[in-house]
Amino acid sequence: MRVALAAAVRTLPRGPGLAYEPKFDGHRLVISRTPTEVVLQARSGRIVTSAFPDLEGAARQLPPETVLDGEVVVWHAGRTDFALVQRRAAATPARAALLAQSLPASYAAFDVLTLAGLDLRSRPYERRRALLVDLLLPLGPPIQPVPMTTDPELAATWYETLPASGIEGLVIKRLDQPYPAGRRAWRKLRHTETRDAAVIGWTGPARRPVALVLVLPGEEDEAPVVSSPLSPALRAETAALLAATAARGEEGERGAGGGTVTAIGLGEVPYRLLDPPLSAEVRHTSTRHPPPEVLRLRPDLAPDPDHTPR
Repeated sequence: MRVALAAAVRTLPRGPGLAYEPKFDGHRLVISRTPTEVVLQARSGRIVTSAFPDLEGAARQLPPETVLDGEVVVWHAGRTDFALVQRRAAATPARAALLAQSLPASYAAFDVLTLAGLDLRSRPYERRRALLVDLLLPLGPPIQPVPMTTDPELAATWYETLPASGIEGLVIKRLDQPYPAGRRAWRKLRHTETRDAAVIGWTGPARRPVALVLVLPGEEDEAPVVSSPLSPALRAETAALLAATAARGEEGERGAGGGTVTAIGLGEVPYRLLDPPLSAEVRHTSTRHPPPEVLRLRPDLAPDPDHTPR
């Protein structure tokens, strides 16, 4: 399933015919209710049904041959917590059942692509939105439609006040727009200058990585750069991810080669190549000084050519 994507903007778009939705900080998830089962697909294409048995059970209330697009989130202490979503997504089937009780997932649906066998992707967003609301409101949590407004002033208020609840920003869509599968036809306004970069390697030992080697989105030469030193938590998370890759017998952790890369203030440093690459959310300026800061790993995403998932 090729999902719609969004291009980043720096100011709030205004004008007739626009709709505004909160951008939740979770994992992109497509829910497919077939005649016999429920399939949950991550943005990367990976099937994660076993990790979210609570959502799978709730989705069985949907009409057969219905497909939803949305975001899975976990609420904690009054706000969404991305780390807890990652924990849920990485759980084994046995562990997932326990986590579904202690860390229940919620699904913020923002589109219906197929309804009872009828393909709606060519219909305008305004019509798909009405059908989504009619479908989900009678069902109730944990699968619910995201809020939406056509009032730019209310959207601006959301943008300023909702970050306290873990909301990243806004997604802006045209009311007359068909579902733009695989294209960046939506727009997103985020609070922080962050992007999703491809992680192609790491420096230091695999058991205690020092920094990540990144390809930043939008760079003309797409030359690798070294991140700033990882925080203790990110070091531990990266080491665990590399160890898990090795346990699965994949090439990446053993090192499918390596090379050297220029690190600011250090010159040429050796690094090990990670194959296949991962994604990470990074904060960086328009230049390479200072080096990009890794905010979090995004194992739910597979890097695409310009590394800019929704």
